[in-house]
Amino acid sequence: MMRKSLAGAAVVLSLLFAAANAAEVAGVRLDDHSRLAGSELVLNGAGLRSKLFFKVYVIGIYAPHKTTKAAELIDATEPRRIAMHMLRQVEADSLLSALKEGLQQNHSEAELTAMKPQIERLEAIMRAIGTAKPGDLITLDLTAAATSVSFNGQDKGSIAGAGFGAALLKIWLGGKPIDETLKQALLGG
Repeated sequence: MMRKSLAGAAVVLSLLFAAANAAEVAGVRLDDHSRLAGSELVLNGAGLRSKLFFKVYVIGIYAPHKTTKAAELIDATEPRRIAMHMLRQVEADSLLSALKEGLQQNHSEAELTAMKPQIERLEAIMRAIGTAKPGDLITLDLTAAATSVSFNGQDKGSIAGAGFGAALLKIWLGGKPIDETLKQALLGG
């Protein structure tokens, strides 16, 4: 009897611990911590990306420490992670179009021209992934050397250069983010 009680208490405590270490947005649970390139990352913030009336994805941004300042996340040299949990089916071309629009809104023509090879590499990776379905996870890992793209935990390729990761973060955190409410959520607001 005592063993059953202890086992039951252990299960309840593990469930409480798991709940305390996860955020939930639109029914998607995001871990509070992640590891990347030997670094422990914390969930800086998470939010829902909607387009018109459709829920498209839940996104979380992980960094070495929490901050409410977009510039600190964008300009950081430490590893960071963008995790996009898909809520609806999205074709590669649609997702690429949205990402390119976010890049265009936050960069000059000269900056876009300079990162053209990186944008083309991102396009190739996303087209190879194809259609993302509800429940799929697209992860962008930003390090000093490159941006690595994973799809459902499988490495799909990388894009050389530290600056491209910062450029991608500006899609959600830049001066002209794709969604101001989402930006605030990603900054822990």
